[in-house]
Amino acid sequence: MTSPCSPPLKPPISPPKTPVPQASSIPSPPLPPSPLDFLALPSPPWSQQTPVPPPPPLPPPPAATGPAPPHVFGLEKSQLLKEAFEKAGPVPKGREDVKRLLKLHKDRFRGDLRWILFCADLPSLIQEGPQCGLVALWMAGTLLSPPSGVPLERLMRVATERGYTAQGEMFSVADMGRLAQEVLGCQAKLLSGGLGGPNRDLVLQHLVTGHPLLIPYDEDFNHEPCQRKGHKAHWAVSAGVLLGVRAVPSLGYTEDPELPGLFHPVLGTPCQPPSLPEEGSPGAVYLLSKQGKSWHYQLWDYDQVRESNLQLTDFSPSRATDGRVYVVPVGGVRAGLCGQALLLTPQDCSH
Repeated sequence: MTSPCSPPLKPPISPPKTPVPQASSIPSPPLPPSPLDFLALPSPPWSQQTPVPPPPPLPPPPAATGPAPPHVFGLEKSQLLKEAFEKAGPVPKGREDVKRLLKLHKDRFRGDLRWILFCADLPSLIQEGPQCGLVALWMAGTLLSPPSGVPLERLMRVATERGYTAQGEMFSVADMGRLAQEVLGCQAKLLSGGLGGPNRDLVLQHLVTGHPLLIPYDEDFNHEPCQRKGHKAHWAVSAGVLLGVRAVPSLGYTEDPELPGLFHPVLGTPCQPPSLPEEGSPGAVYLLSKQGKSWHYQLWDYDQVRESNLQLTDFSPSRATDGRVYVVPVGGVRAGLCGQALLLTPQDCSH
């Protein structure tokens, strides 16, 4: 059963928390190593009769190849970001990453449909410890915040000060919404009752317009959604969707030159919205998602994400006994995460 989405969240009244006992301090991350110094070249030999000219200058280093590293807002001022950035990698553009996946997994996509890809490019950042929710929010924030961006360090500091987290974990979608509103200055709409029913159209229309969605789910070994009763609870950000449709609208779309049957909206051109695939159409909707353990996009079947999100009920036994403190809302994981998601839009957006 699906309940309608709740109204936008009001900042910030923290619900009472039930911290899991046992505490341990987190050692400060080590400073990054200093760059290696170049070895001094030996002085050129010379004689009293004929000076020997110095050796020619060294050639310039070869130009770097491959994708440029991810741009990280606030890197210069945040030691926390610097540490995490060392684990970040090249960021493929959303469209290129999806095309790679389509070529790799052709059997997943129904040949009787045409496919329309809506995607917004997100930076990548590899999480430190249980920071998957804050990293997902940081990535989403690059689509919501001013060009100066918001450092991950500030998200962590405010979340800790408000009592939302002890070490980066976020077990409450409501708290995540309050944090987004306060730090990113955006609108946050909490969806409850799952991603199906009327919430499904809200989610798909939100993604088609280019706005991010934060989703808690259970993470499998390959980062895809699975069902572990919340024991592998994790966060992802979705910033796009791949829709399988019977017909592509005539206005505002172009077919991909490399993959026939795949269409993209034309930037700067008015687009006629496509007819959304009906609920219950298997393999017709895929979310384009990122999470804090890989810099690659992933395409997740919508129904697989919905089912994973709906069964987040229990706190992980391994976390309960690992000697760390976790902030968990009253009612536990079921009350904080189960069947919930967060739609984020810029403050001045009427959508």
